[in-house]
Amino acid sequence: MSASNNAIPSGWDCHVHVFDPAHPAQAGHYRPVLRDLPEIEQTALPLGVGHLVLVQPSVYGTDNALILRALAREPGRHRGVAVLGTSVTDAELDAMHALGVRGVRFNLVSPVGNGHEAFRALAPRLKARGWHVQWYARHDQLATIAGLHAGGGLTAVLDHLAGLHTGVGEDDPAWAALQRLADQGAWVKLSGWYRLQAQAPYDALDDHIRHVAQTLGERLVWGSDWPHTAFAPDALPPYHSVWQPVVQALGETRAARVRAAGALLYA
Repeated sequence: MSASNNAIPSGWDCHVHVFDPAHPAQAGHYRPVLRDLPEIEQTALPLGVGHLVLVQPSVYGTDNALILRALAREPGRHRGVAVLGTSVTDAELDAMHALGVRGVRFNLVSPVGNGHEAFRALAPRLKARGWHVQWYARHDQLATIAGLHAGGGLTAVLDHLAGLHTGVGEDDPAWAALQRLADQGAWVKLSGWYRLQAQAPYDALDDHIRHVAQTLGERLVWGSDWPHTAFAPDALPPYHSVWQPVVQALGETRAARVRAAGALLYA
C-alpha cells in the first residue's frame, strides 16, 4: 500500500463491484444502475474499511475498463480481480498488475461466465505474475476446481462461502473437496449470504461459517458483495448487516483478523 494512505482505515472489503449504466453491458443480463467507487468508499468507512477489492462483474464480460479506471483514481489503495479472455496480451496483464489487479475471476454460475478452458490457457501467465484464481462456483463444483489446481501452484479463492448454502449437509462430499482445496492453500471469501438460501440476519449459516473457518484457518477474507445485485437498487441491505454474520459466527477477535487479511491475499 502507498505510504500516503496512512490515514485510511486498515480494514478490507474483498468483494465489491462498481457499475456505470453508460458502460456497455452484455445482452441478456441485468441492467446496472450507477454505483461508483466514491459511493462504496464512503459507505465502507464507518466500518473501518479503507481498502476495497473491485471484482469484475459478469455483466461486463472481459471489458475491464471500468474497474481499471477506478483503480487508477488512487493508485495503491485498492485492488482488482479481472475477467480475461485468452487473447489478452502480456503487456495488458502487466498494465493491469501495475494498477492493482491481483487475480482473475472464473464464473461457473453465470451463463456468460468463463470456465475450465480459459483457466488452462491462462494459468501459466497468471502464475508467473503471482496472481490468484477466483472461482464463483456451486458447492458441487469444488471437487472439479480442486482437480484443476492440483500440482499447478496457483492459489484458488472461492467466492461466497464456497457456495456452501444452508441445504448442504454435514455429510455432503463438498466438505471433503473443500478440505482438499484448503490443503492446496485455497482461500474462502465470507460473503454473499443471501446467495446461500439464507435470510437476514443469516444465522442459519453460522455453523457453515465455523466449519469453513476451521477448515481454512487464517485464509479467510470478508466481502460485502456491494451493491448487492440480488436486491432492487432502492432496497439494498445495510452495509454492516452483511459484516455481522462474521462476528456472530466467529467472535470479534477472529472477525477482526478476517477483515485485515485482505492485506495478505492482495499484497
